[in-house]
Amino acid sequence: MTTLKSADLRTVDVARRSGYSVQQVRNLERDGVLPPASRTAAGYRVYGERHLQSALAYRALAIGTGPAEAKRIVRAAHERPVAEALALLDAAHARLDRERADLALAEEAAVAISSDPIEDVRLADSMSVAELAAALGVRPSTLRHWDAEGLAVPDRVAPRGTRRYTPDQVRDARIVHQLRGVGYRIAPLRALMPDLRRGRGRKDIETALATRSASITARSRALLDAAAPLATILAGTGT
Repeated sequence: MTTLKSADLRTVDVARRSGYSVQQVRNLERDGVLPPASRTAAGYRVYGERHLQSALAYRALAIGTGPAEAKRIVRAAHERPVAEALALLDAAHARLDRERADLALAEEAAVAISSDPIEDVRLADSMSVAELAAALGVRPSTLRHWDAEGLAVPDRVAPRGTRRYTPDQVRDARIVHQLRGVGYRIAPLRALMPDLRRGRGRKDIETALATRSASITARSRALLDAAAPLATILAGTGT
């Protein structure tokens, strides 16, 4: 079992074993990711197992949560009560869980795309801007923006030109909402929506969603990889 009382390590040792350069190791110490190193009489840095485990934890966490949040978590492991560091880690896992849930909804929305139009649409079946905004949990201004971008375009009802969304247009808005929620940008959506309404373009969406899924999986795996070195650090801090 790895302990924090292992033999002294040089900067180059930490660099080689953590996958960083010597300068990056020094930068991590400067940024508080690694605790301050002790010094020899000649002024050379002396690191220990705690420094190595900190570098390994940060490397994995940076993939899983991004560099800024990774720094917060590792610094908390050094400086704050264990519960606070674990709370930050829990929050990172929770964000990934939400992303997975949003991705699942987007995948369902993609499946819902059909080339068959909805027949016999009646005015009573339509929704106003306010009604659809409430149903989707977005602001009315968001729907107006999607309308302006040609993503989900409602009918205009005479005589005042009031916007009303037919069931087909509600479906468009639902698809846009889910895909926007997982990072699909306006410009690609604007190009795709004509094909989506005709039942084409699904392959492009499937590719984008598969890429998003792979990203979530990689970040989730990175958080798992961070667990062992982070646990070693926390074991040496007490409660």
